[in-house]
Order: sequence, then structure tokens, then C-alpha cells
Amino acid sequence: MKVEARLFDVTTGFFFLSAIVYGLWAQEPVGTVALILTGGLSLIIGSYFHFIARRLKQRPEDNPDAEISDGAGELGFFSPGSYWPVGLAASAALMGFAMAFWQVWLMVIAGVLVLMAVGGLVFEYHTRPDHD
Repeated sequence: MKVEARLFDVTTGFFFLSAIVYGLWAQEPVGTVALILTGGLSLIIGSYFHFIARRLKQRPEDNPDAEISDGAGELGFFSPGSYWPVGLAASAALMGFAMAFWQVWLMVIAGVLVLMAVGGLVFEYHTRPDHD
């Protein structure tokens, strides 16, 4: 996670430096505020990665002398076939359609469908505890 944290540190510095230069050069407050807020959001993500990097052991990506074979092994569990992403995409598209035409009743229905699809996706492989 140290690589990701460094990446966001660089982008945070770039956004804040850009905000200073833009604020002095253009003297336009809306763009300056937008760049400051963008830098703040980048700072939040970078701080999260710094926090996580302290809690995790060093990964091969964080070691400059690592070999390709150091990253070998199981990467995690990936669903071999799930229909929940299709339902989530369809319900999000329905929400976008409802927002584009400002149909509040359709936004409510689409919101419920989005929540159901997210719940299905998150709990797809959740099993009940055994009560023998």
C-alpha cells in the first residue's frame, strides 16, 4: 500500500500547488476552491492508504528489489459467475433514466432495486453459521 500512498501524496501536492498557482494567476475563486477540494479528497485517500500500509505486512509491490515470482500465489476469491452485477447495472441505468426525466416515483423504485442488487452482490457467498 506504500506505492499507492506515495501516488496520492504526489497528486495531493500537485492539486494544492495547482490551486495556489491558479488562485494567484487567474484570481477566480470557483476554480481555486475546486482545486483545493480536489486536493483535500486526494489527501483523504492518501491518508487512508498510509493508515492501511502500517497495518499490513510488506507486499512485493512495496519492495523495489522484488522479483516477479514474489507475487505468485493466490490473489483472492473472484466469483466465477454472478448475475448480480448485471442487475446492479440495470437498476443504476434505471436510476439514471429516472433522474434524467425527473420521475420521482421511478427514482424510488430504482433506488430500492439498486439497494437490493448491492445487497445481493455483497451477500452472495454469505452462509449461515452452523448450529449443529
